[in-house]
This record gives sequence, structure tokens and C-alpha cells, in this order.
Amino acid sequence: MDSVFETAPAAPAIPITFATKATWEAISANIPAQARQFAQHNGFAAKPGACLTLPAADGQIAHVVFGLEDEISKFRDPFRPGQLPGLLPPGVYRFANAPHDTRLAVLAFALGSYRFSRYRKADAPDVRLVPPDGIDVAAVIRTAEAVALARDLINTPANDMGPEELAQAAQHLAQRCGAGFNCVVGDDLMRQNFPLIHAVGMASSRAPRLIDLTWGDPDHPKVTLVGKGVCFDTGGLDLKPSSGMLIMKKDMGGAANVLALALMVMDAGLKLRLRVLIPAVENAVAGNAFRPLDIFRSRKGLSVEIGNTDAEGRLVLADALALADEEKPDLLIDMGTLTGAARVALGPDLPPFYTNDETLAQDVARCAKEENDPLWRLPLWPAYDSWLDSKVANINNAPSGAFAGSITCALFLQRFVENAGSWLHVDIYGWTPSAKPARPEGGECQAARAIYKLLGERYG
Repeated sequence: MDSVFETAPAAPAIPITFATKATWEAISANIPAQARQFAQHNGFAAKPGACLTLPAADGQIAHVVFGLEDEISKFRDPFRPGQLPGLLPPGVYRFANAPHDTRLAVLAFALGSYRFSRYRKADAPDVRLVPPDGIDVAAVIRTAEAVALARDLINTPANDMGPEELAQAAQHLAQRCGAGFNCVVGDDLMRQNFPLIHAVGMASSRAPRLIDLTWGDPDHPKVTLVGKGVCFDTGGLDLKPSSGMLIMKKDMGGAANVLALALMVMDAGLKLRLRVLIPAVENAVAGNAFRPLDIFRSRKGLSVEIGNTDAEGRLVLADALALADEEKPDLLIDMGTLTGAARVALGPDLPPFYTNDETLAQDVARCAKEENDPLWRLPLWPAYDSWLDSKVANINNAPSGAFAGSITCALFLQRFVENAGSWLHVDIYGWTPSAKPARPEGGECQAARAIYKLLGERYG
């Protein structure tokens, strides 16, 4: 991602002026008459996202004007400048004035330069930016690289991103950052007491596994990240319809995002002891697939009745959370692409989060807003906990009925966390259905930037 930035341009960088409908008249009055007439004849009125290159007398690009939302707009997207890499001609540019948030605008410029090019040549924009004064370029590059990692992992289809390949990506990250790495594979999951992970993944020809990455000084505060790594989800015997299965390559989005978060933490050298746990499985259909109303004993010892095989993400997370909780971490965070109910409630761009730690909840909400990484708190509503009751086991993984699916999933996972100082659960989507500024259609990094800011404040 460092190629996005040009710190020592060979020639003067082309200025980009940000304008709103309210400021455009004053801005246009201060540009050369020829350029002003050119803008008027092109109908430029500083509409948000509008971009116009103004010519010099010799035909070169003299200036760029780009529209932003007004201060009084109902919604202002700090990532609006992320459109620029896809709009500008090749060249080196600089900001001539400040957008709404300069730091987020620079990050958006980097994120908007992302292209997924594994399977066909992508026309990566040959557009570079001279960073404004005061911007921590290394921090922006770190974040952009982590986002690209999450996007690449999610965008890679399941034939090339199974449990083994996901483990290889985690191992590569561990080697790069000097972290420890371990992986429990196949029937060893049963021998080492991870029965739910084994049950979900046993029908696939690709062995399930538990990925375990550790980094940092053992004497520092313990922070553990758990990410759902379902590399493809058919729904199991409770088979999804084809429309529901179409983008299930993204069902390892929780794993991709905790790896992105781990990259930022390790690259920044935060003063914490990091552990990353990823249960990596494929929820397949075969004669040995787990069935509705099967009962399995979890790592924690709770017996779990299978109400629905398509509620598999919470099963694999349960065993991983139980392992994490045994170590009594100061902060335990899990992320997963878990419920359609979360999307119905809040849409694809606003993942819900859950915690009973009021200070943590306030910090997460603030960091999410400051990083333009939206999150919204939903309650661990105790009155719904009884919905998880089973007549034949300790707990059912999927209550009957269509109500409060994201909340009951969070309540299910809460049963497996007792000893952690604080616990945070995030039900992400991990996908951008239609392109937005700095967020191309496809796999997306959600919640990781907000949580990284939180960790940086606490353990920087």
C-alpha cells in the first residue's frame, strides 16, 4: 500500500480542492477565469462525489475540484475522498485544502485504491497522494494493509480458501510478525477436546482445524481474539437455498477480520499479550454430517442440542471461546458473520456489538464513530436467555421462532465465557453489497479498525 503515497514527488503535485455547494462560489472566485468558465460550462456545482479536472493553458491538469457534503447535510461520509483514485487520471496529487476529516480522507484514498486481482488483471489506479503535513503515514499504511488482507481473504473463493489455506494465511502472518503458531487438525480436535468444531467440520473432505496464534510479552495484559472461520457454509443438512449460499465464501469473515486486527496490533507493537483463535471448518453435506437434534458435549462441558445445522458459527466459536476463557484474558473479543437477523435489524453496514461492560461499550461506540467504522450496541437481553433451553440437553443452538436471532446468538456464546475480565461480541457482515467510497463491492473489513483504536488507547 505504500505505493499509494508519494513523499518526494519529482514534479509539483496536482492540487485537489474540496468544495461543497455552500463553499463552491467562494472557491470558484479564486481560481483563474479560464478554469472557472470551464467548470461552469461543465455544470460543476460541488455535488458530493463530483470530480472535475481543470486544464492549464498548455492542456495539462492544473487543478482538481471534488465535491463533498455540506456541513448541514443529514449524512456526511468522511470516506467520500475514497472515490478519487477511481476518478483521477494518472499522476501525483495533494490536498489543497482540508476535507471534513483529513486523516480519514487520506485513509480513504488508500482504501479506495484497493483492487482484488488474484484471478484477473485489475486496472489498479496509477494515482498517488502526497500526504498532508501531520499525517502518520506509517499508521495509515498499516491500516490499509490490514484492510486489504481482510478483503483478499474474504474475496478468495472457497476452492482456494478452505480451512488449510486459511491456516496457511495465519501462519504466514505469524512468521512475518514473529508470533507463535499452532494448529489442531482433524481427529486431533476430538482428542484435545474440541468436539463442536469437529462436529461442524467433519462432513467436509477438508479437515477442520483450530488455528492458534500467540504474540507479545506474557507479562502484558492478555487480549484474545476469536474469529469465525467457516470457509464455506452450505447450511449443512438444513441446507441453504442457492440464493443464501451464493456469497458464503464470506462466512470466514470473522477470521479475516481478527487477522487484520492482529496485523495492526503486532505491526504497531502494542503492549499486550495477543492470542488469536480461529476455528476453521467447512460446513458441508455428507453421510457423516451432523444432524438436527443431535447432541454434542462442548469443550466447556455443556451439552448442546442442534436445533439447526445452519447455526454452525456459534458452535465452532463456543469451543474456541471456552479455550480462550480458560486463560482468563483481560479482554476477550469474538467476531463472526453470524446472523441474518443482524442484517435485518441494522443492515449490512452497521454491525451490532454486545457486552455487559459499560465502559467498554462506551469506548467501542466512540472509537467506531471516530474511525468511521460503524458499530451499534444491542443488548444481551437476559429475558431471552430461556429461549435457548432444551428439554434434553443443557442448551439448544438455535431457538425456534424468528425473533431476536442476533441477540439469542450472543446469549448462546455468553454461556461459554465466565472468566474473562471483559467480553465483546461483534456480529459482522463482512461484505459490501454495492460499492461505496473507499469500500468496493465484495469482502470488507468491519469492526477491526474501531477495535484497533480501542486497543491502541488502552495498550499503546
